[in-house]
Amino acid sequence: MVRAIWIVVLSLFHEAAWAADEPFINLEFSATNLLILFSTVLVFVMHLGFSALEAGLAQRKNTANVLFKNLGVLSIGLITYALVGYGLMYPGEAFSGSFFGFGDFGVEGNRVSADGDSYSYYTDFIFQAMFAATAATIVSGAVAERIKLTSFLVFAALLVSICYPIVGMWKWGGGWLDTLSTPFYDFAGSTLVHSVGGWAALAAVMILGPRIGKYGENGKINAIYPHSMPLACIGALLLWFGWYGFNGGSVLAADFDTVSRVFVTTSLAAAAGIVGSAIGSLYFVKSLDLANGLNGALAGLVGITAGADVISPMASLFVGLVAGVLVVGSVVMFDKLRLDDPVGALSVHLVCGIWGTLAVGLFGSKAGLDQLVSQGIGIAAVGATTFGFSYIAVSLVKRVMGWRVTEEEEVTGLDIAEHGISAYRGFQFEWESGHRTSQLKIRRVYGRLNPINGRIEPDRTSDPDRPQPILNMKKAG
Repeated sequence: MVRAIWIVVLSLFHEAAWAADEPFINLEFSATNLLILFSTVLVFVMHLGFSALEAGLAQRKNTANVLFKNLGVLSIGLITYALVGYGLMYPGEAFSGSFFGFGDFGVEGNRVSADGDSYSYYTDFIFQAMFAATAATIVSGAVAERIKLTSFLVFAALLVSICYPIVGMWKWGGGWLDTLSTPFYDFAGSTLVHSVGGWAALAAVMILGPRIGKYGENGKINAIYPHSMPLACIGALLLWFGWYGFNGGSVLAADFDTVSRVFVTTSLAAAAGIVGSAIGSLYFVKSLDLANGLNGALAGLVGITAGADVISPMASLFVGLVAGVLVVGSVVMFDKLRLDDPVGALSVHLVCGIWGTLAVGLFGSKAGLDQLVSQGIGIAAVGATTFGFSYIAVSLVKRVMGWRVTEEEEVTGLDIAEHGISAYRGFQFEWESGHRTSQLKIRRVYGRLNPINGRIEPDRTSDPDRPQPILNMKKAG
C-alpha cells in the first residue's frame, strides 16, 4: 500500500513536469524534491514546538504575547527572506569566495536552484526560508516577558533579511568560508542557524536587562517559575520531531543511506543530551530538573547539527552527552553574569552551537587540526559579525521605538499590556494555603477582565446564581 502511494506521488511530479514542457525529470529528481518538501513541513512544525516550549516556560500572564511573537516571527521571516534574504544568501557563482553578493529581489521561478538541477528552485527557496525564520525564533525565547512586541518584530525583520543571509552565504552560498584551503563545515546550521540566533539573543539580552525581581542583592538569583511544564515538554518533543526534517532534509538529495545515518546520529545525540543534562543537573542544582532535561535534548540536537552526516553514531553519543552537561553549566553561568534568559536559549543555541561546530574538527570523517582551525575561524567570524550587527540594530531600534515595556506593563503581564486579553480568559488560578494543605482552585468566572491586575473579576449582576468552582486540586503542603 505504501509503495503504491509513493508511485502515485512520484508520478505526479512527472505529470507536472510534462505539463510544463520541461525536459524529462528522473525519479531521483522527484524523490529529492519530495524529501526536501516533506522536510520543510517538519521544520515548520518546529515553530509550533518553539511556541509551546517558550509559552510553557514563561509565566501565565505572558502566554498570549509569547504565542503572538512566534507567529509574527514566522510571518516576517518568510516575507523578508523572500523579498531580499534569499538573494543575499544565494547570489550565484559570480560571487564565489566573496564576503558579500546579491542575486535579485523577490522569488523568481525562472532561476535555477542553489544546487543546479538536483531539485527545483521553489523547493530550494521554501526549505531555506523555514530555516531563516528559525534563527529569529531563537531570540524570542531569550527576551521573553519584558520585550516590546513591535520592537522585537522590527529587529527580527532586520536579522532575517540582512544578517542571517549574509553570514549564511559565506558557507552555503559559496562564499569565503567555503573556499578556505580546508573549508569550514556546517552541515545543517549549528553555527549558521543556531549560533546566529544565539549571538543575536546575547546582544538583545545585554541591552534589555533582566526581568523584574530575577536578581537580588549580593548576587542572589531568584527563581521565576514556568507556568506549564506539560506545555514545555510538548514543545521540546515537537522540536525533536521537527529536527528530523531540519537535519534529514539538509542532505538535499534522495540518498537514503545518508538520510538514515543522519536520523540515527540526530536521535542518539538528543538522547545522550538528556543523560548529560541529568548529570549536569545533579552536579550544579542537586536535583533532576525537568526544564534542564528538555534543554538537554535540544542541546544534543544543536550539537550534532553541524556534523550529523560526517560524525559516527557512537561519536554522536559523546557529542550529545557533552552538550547536555554544557547546557546546564552555561545556564548557571549566564545567571551568575545576570543575563536573564527565561528559556535557556543562549545555552542551547549559542554555547552548544559552538560546541557542535568544533566537534566536526574533533570527530568523524573530517576530523583534524586543519579542520578544527577552519571551524574556529567560522565560529569567530560569524559570531563577531552577528553580535556586532545585532547590538547596533537593537541600539537603533531602542532609540527610535524603545526596547522594553514599562515596569507597570511587565508586572501586569504582556497579555494585558500588549494584547488586551488573557491566554486563559475566563479562568483564574489561585493557591489557597492552609496549615497542612494547599488547594488549587480553578474557577470559571463570568465577568470582566480587570486591566490593572490582570484578573477576571466576577460580575454577579449578570448571573448571580451560576456556580463558579469547577475543579479543585489538593497537594500535600
